[in-house]
Amino acid sequence: MLDKIIRFSIDNKIIIGLLTVALIIWGGYSVTQLPIDAVPDITNNQVQIITSAPSQSAQDIERLVTFPVEQAMATIPDIEEVRSFSRFGLSVVTVVFEDDIDVYWAQATSKRTPE
Repeated sequence: MLDKIIRFSIDNKIIIGLLTVALIIWGGYSVTQLPIDAVPDITNNQVQIITSAPSQSAQDIERLVTFPVEQAMATIPDIEEVRSFSRFGLSVVTVVFEDDIDVYWAQATSKRTPE
């Protein structure tokens, strides 16, 4: 059986050459279509709430903006951590969710305002 394949390959060099070129072209195309990410996303699921309050001191921002936002975010389920910092006129609260939480759910949940 193997002898027949070898004999066919020797006798039909043009067909084998064309098949080889076709396989190389098909392989090259397939490589370009692979959904491989060179650097996988290893960041955790997090949402940042950035609030600007111009002309407010850092203490006022902490007391009037950052702390209430932290308290409201603490009631959301599946939270790993809540981080924040307050600067002159700026409050940034970062809410870190567990890894199995959908990012879109986390963003939609963080946009709700408590009543």
